[in-house]
Amino acid sequence: MSKVIVVYHSGYGHTRRVAQHVAQGAQADLMEIDAEGNLPPDGLDRLNAADAIIFGAPTYMGSPSWQFKKFADATSKAWFTRSWQDKVFGGFTNSASLNGDKQVSLIAMQTLASQHGGVWVSLGLLPSNSKAATRNDPNNLGGSVGLLVQSPSDASVDEIPQGDLDTASRYGQRVAGVAAKLHAA
Repeated sequence: MSKVIVVYHSGYGHTRRVAQHVAQGAQADLMEIDAEGNLPPDGLDRLNAADAIIFGAPTYMGSPSWQFKKFADATSKAWFTRSWQDKVFGGFTNSASLNGDKQVSLIAMQTLASQHGGVWVSLGLLPSNSKAATRNDPNNLGGSVGLLVQSPSDASVDEIPQGDLDTASRYGQRVAGVAAKLHAA
C-alpha cells in the first residue's frame, strides 16, 4: 500500500468536501492548507515521506487560490533537494462556473508536479457527453488532465453534483493505484 496525501485549500468548504471524496478513493490522508496559505508544522515532512501527492484548490479568477500558490512557492526547498523526484501526483479543482477556466488551475498543478520531477496521473475516464448524460454521471464536465468539479456560487457544500463526487472518489483510487504499481516496481 502506498502512502498518499491529499493536500488542498478550500475557501468555502466545497473543495474540502471534494478532497474528502478523493482521499476516500485513495485511502489517503488529508492535509489542509490554512486560510493564510500555511501547512501544519509537520506538513512538508509528511509530504516528503509520501509516495503520492494529490493537489486540490478552488479556481478563483482563472487560477488556483492564492493560498495554494503560497504553498506551491513554499515547496522550493523540496524542489531544490529533489525530495519529490519520481513521486506520483494528481490534482483537482472546483469553481462556481461549469468552465470557470479550471483547466488553467490543473495545468498549474501539473507544472508544479513536473518541476518537482514527478509523474502526473490523468483522470483516465471518458467524458459523459451524450444527450442522455446528466450531472450525476462520472466525468460529466469532460476533464482529462485531472478532476474538474463545479459547485454553483449559491450552493451549499451538500449540493455538489453526485457525478462530480463519484468522479472524485474514482480519481483518488486511480492515483493511488498508479502509485502502488510504481512503488512495487
